[in-house]
Amino acid sequence: MGYDLCLLPQAKKPYFIELIRTNIYSLEELCFYLYNNACLIDESLMNERLLDWLRDELGLVRLYRQLYEQLEKKESVGFFVLPIFREAGYLTHQQMREYQDQLSRLEGQTADVRQKLRGDYLVRERMYARAAWEYRQVLKRRNISRYGVQFYAGVWNNLGAAYAGMFQFAQASECFWEAYSLVKTKETFRKYISTLPLFMSAEEYRKRLEEIHADMQLVQTIQEYNANLCKHQPYLDAIGRLRRRDRAEVAKELREEYLKGSKV
Repeated sequence: MGYDLCLLPQAKKPYFIELIRTNIYSLEELCFYLYNNACLIDESLMNERLLDWLRDELGLVRLYRQLYEQLEKKESVGFFVLPIFREAGYLTHQQMREYQDQLSRLEGQTADVRQKLRGDYLVRERMYARAAWEYRQVLKRRNISRYGVQFYAGVWNNLGAAYAGMFQFAQASECFWEAYSLVKTKETFRKYISTLPLFMSAEEYRKRLEEIHADMQLVQTIQEYNANLCKHQPYLDAIGRLRRRDRAEVAKELREEYLKGSKV
């Protein structure tokens, strides 16, 4: 089994992983990050800065030399990452094989697909600004003849989710509309219609529905669905917990969560 506790020496100076804006202090923490974030491994991590930290802070000179050779050869991610796991004894043989298979599948994807996967992961981790950056890079290189409208509809949809996570609802609605323009699904339309009242006045909302010739019966269904969500017990329980807490404390947590998501 992999280590749950840090058994190797910890660094006095941490290594800062820019992508997730987190400090790590040990080889085991690095292994934990690599193992759980395979789709995030790229040149932002595979660089001399990491190697210098391994040598200078953890005293892993032999590993430093081994990884430096792999870095110069510019081989696959596996050649760079797997020696780190072996040094720490972090994975079982079975876990190592499964991880190698995961890396092989990722490396078999194109750069655009890998970048979308990074964005998807970052949205799930609520790192919305970085996720939005990843999606925008994919859209800049847009090649519908190669990837198809379904792929780019997914990118626009998830970019909308990232903007919504940062409370930038006007931008989110534009992304949902772009997604709907490519692939007209009821779910994407629901997201678009649901986002509009979050930044539009009632009059602006009405005019927009007229402009897009919205099916008012479907709009009413969406509105009823959203209203019913607010009556579900998990939602009511969450609201109850918030009301029982100190408002200043809740505001502080929400602010920290927003800042985390809105930093690139």
